[in-house]
Amino acid sequence: MPHPLFTPELRIMLEEQNAAGMREFCESLHPATVAEALADELTPEQVWEVISHASIRTQASIFEYLPPDRQVEMIERARPQVGQLLGKMSHDDRVDLIKRLPGPVAETLMRLVDEADRKDIATLFQYEENTVGAMMTTDYAWLPGTLTAAEAIDQLRQQAPDRETIYYIYILDEAARRPDGSLSPRRLLGVVSLRDLILAPRHALIRDLMESEIVALRFYEDREAVERVFTRYDFIAVPVVDDRFGLLGIITHDDVLDVVQQEATEDLQRQAAVGPIEGDYLQASFVKVWWSRAFWLSLLFVAELATFTVMSFFEDAIAAVVVLALFVPLCISTGGNSGSQAATLVTRALALEYVRPRDWKRVLRRELLMGLALGATLGVIAFARGALTPADTRGGPEKKKSPFTVSAPPGTELTPVPVPKGWWDRVLDRAERWDVPVEAGAEQTVVVEKDSKVRLPEGVRHLDPPEKRADGWVYHFPAECEIRTEPVSPWALAKVISLSVLCICLWGTLIGCMLPLFFRQVGIDPALASSAFVATFVDVTGIAIFFSIAKFYLL
Repeated sequence: MPHPLFTPELRIMLEEQNAAGMREFCESLHPATVAEALADELTPEQVWEVISHASIRTQASIFEYLPPDRQVEMIERARPQVGQLLGKMSHDDRVDLIKRLPGPVAETLMRLVDEADRKDIATLFQYEENTVGAMMTTDYAWLPGTLTAAEAIDQLRQQAPDRETIYYIYILDEAARRPDGSLSPRRLLGVVSLRDLILAPRHALIRDLMESEIVALRFYEDREAVERVFTRYDFIAVPVVDDRFGLLGIITHDDVLDVVQQEATEDLQRQAAVGPIEGDYLQASFVKVWWSRAFWLSLLFVAELATFTVMSFFEDAIAAVVVLALFVPLCISTGGNSGSQAATLVTRALALEYVRPRDWKRVLRRELLMGLALGATLGVIAFARGALTPADTRGGPEKKKSPFTVSAPPGTELTPVPVPKGWWDRVLDRAERWDVPVEAGAEQTVVVEKDSKVRLPEGVRHLDPPEKRADGWVYHFPAECEIRTEPVSPWALAKVISLSVLCICLWGTLIGCMLPLFFRQVGIDPALASSAFVATFVDVTGIAIFFSIAKFYLL
């Protein structure tokens, strides 16, 4: 998004070739503000023209704040100073940039960089993605422990212009040679803060001022370890070492903010059953976004197909008590919602190290009680709703689109009787309806297993005279009639619904709290135990719980 104030000013400066104005613009404002004004509406050539009037160090600072795509575009239209600019960039940022470049462009760019920077880039390139080594910078301040405080400040003054941070100064041992003759990384002896160094007596030795109990990260650790260390200790920077405690580089607090943002984004996307999408949502490839979403949706869809198998197993129960089908979404969503809550809480607790897989018994005990409490709360609401279900709905109406017949014993008259209006019928001002009682076992073109009532269509109050046969009287019913069985007891229905809600809520809660712990134990990202995954699993199993309870109490 272009800056509303500075971008128009820059356009005017470019048109007027105002070199002094462009230099003042780049040098006086914060590099992030300059990058914002340059980011969108100006071409790469125009951006180069603007920043070329500033010092090379300022150019590098502004360049680091440009969006990654714009950085790549500018490198592909490189200017002569691009090699110097790369040399002034933060060491970790320039490696990230080169990784994003096409191969031929990266090779051309590397030829423009001096030998020392090429070696540094090659060193950082060897570390695997998403590890501590891939995040670190080799741009740190260090001193030998034999210096006095006054000598250390003099040397630090010379190092400071080329270092990313000087708030922590690392005290290193002499470099040792490996068997092959190469120098191994200097061993980290301690660290001293700039504050302690300034406040120390001039002749105090650095080795007496340094802190030797050091918190450090290994280069092969996962980048999530960085977030944990910075959160716990509130450091500005943390050293990265090898197994011999040789200093390889440092990670600064600004890099941690990037990690926190990226990890939070990935976790949220995984919890929504979306594969991680890097960068800007609007700039991401349509095919890539489609695949990351379609892959998980397809897996969940295939898993949901199991609901057909489960429901077909209880087909007789659904046919006998049709009203049960109306409560399926209510009961099933309860399990998905409670499971998603538990999964989210436990996943976040794992990320913050509040719980570990070995704490599964404590988590299970806590969520068992929580599931019972939540299930009882929702069960009371479900009981009230089940008890208030109208008799017409509990009777399981089955509408017949075509005419049908009912055969009754000779001399049996099927007389329509008016249906009392309920409160909802009066609210909607519905027309009066008429029912025709039919005993179970009557021969019909439509067979019912229970005593039933046939509700006539609106406006129909009488049946045509029966067709009298020797074996019985045959009544002809018009199309659009409804066959209603004897209503289920409201209290029995309420008991089934409330008990089902309690059991499914408890089941969803237990599944939601245990899955993230199981995934962490087997080395899978707990975020995959997402709302969608838990909801799908509980949907399938919840249907079995619901209809098993209904079959036990109602059939």
